Amino acid sequence: MSETQFTPRVFSGIQPSGGLTLGNYLGAIKRFVDMQGPEFETIYCMVDLHAITVWQDPADLVKNTRELCAGFIAAGIDPEQSVLINQSQVPEHAQLGWIFNCVARMGWMKRMTQFKDKAGKNAENASLGLFGYPALMAADILIYHATHVPVGEDQKQHLELTRDIAAKFNHDYGVDFFPMTEPVIEGAATRVMSLRDGSKKMSKSDPSDMARINMTDDADAIARKIRKAKTDPDALPSEAKGLENRPEARNLVNIYAALSDQTVDQVLADVGGKQFGDFKPMLADLAVAKLSPISTEMARLVAEPDEIDRILSRGAQRAREITRPILRQTYDIVGMIPPVEV
Repeated sequence: MSETQFTPRVFSGIQPSGGLTLGNYLGAIKRFVDMQGPEFETIYCMVDLHAITVWQDPADLVKNTRELCAGFIAAGIDPEQSVLINQSQVPEHAQLGWIFNCVARMGWMKRMTQFKDKAGKNAENASLGLFGYPALMAADILIYHATHVPVGEDQKQHLELTRDIAAKFNHDYGVDFFPMTEPVIEGAATRVMSLRDGSKKMSKSDPSDMARINMTDDADAIARKIRKAKTDPDALPSEAKGLENRPEARNLVNIYAALSDQTVDQVLADVGGKQFGDFKPMLADLAVAKLSPISTEMARLVAEPDEIDRILSRGAQRAREITRPILRQTYDIVGMIPPVEV
């Protein structure tokens, strides 16, 4: 069996659950933007089918999907250069998802730590969708034959499952049809922590709004939150190992590094020895310069829902030019009669 050469293609997505934060931007969206270019075809998705694995208010889901799309575009994702979609408008995701439900094994799904975390002690009352959604996530990726997926550390297990499903499908049917997708986990701030507690991930659900920077915050709010961020009394070190056991210091330096496209060591070479009274204003100025134009453009786009809907409709058309042939070939491999094209 000859080895298939796959088009270098990036796929990734975010749930439209509302309340985009700096963590979403640095951990995901900024990296989506950075991967645009001649090296890859890029497809970015608002995964609304995943969102409904837990109950969503319908009006909020529509609003949050449009807001997330606005965030993508405002941050620099070009809907002409990248394919920008919401998941439910491309039915091949769900169609391949069912086939992958039949490829994935129960034992694999039971090992998914995110289901255990989200379902907690109430697992018997969790939706079947919440249990099985990693198979749909694999379909999201493989319906495009995506070769690379930028993800955070918390999604690495799901990428491993995607590879397992691809390998089992290829083995079961004696083909080299689905690629072994590579996770892309890189950058100084792939996991952004709370501004009030450096041991906890920045979250929209934190009861304190001061714990996070929202992507809708204006310049004054961004600067105020950074000035009031929790720190420690020591000066900044001159190299990264000096940040060990200093979670708040490490978080702020990571944020600075990610926003300035530097490594942590490059930042500390410049700011080592400074107290936080000097460093926080530097970080506040940088954050305002980078983030406030995004929040301004997001506000403009959210006020133009027809423009967002047009962009998503065009994205779905472009996506289906990729997904329909791949699903048709999958049906042929499995032995199902493909649908007649209308």
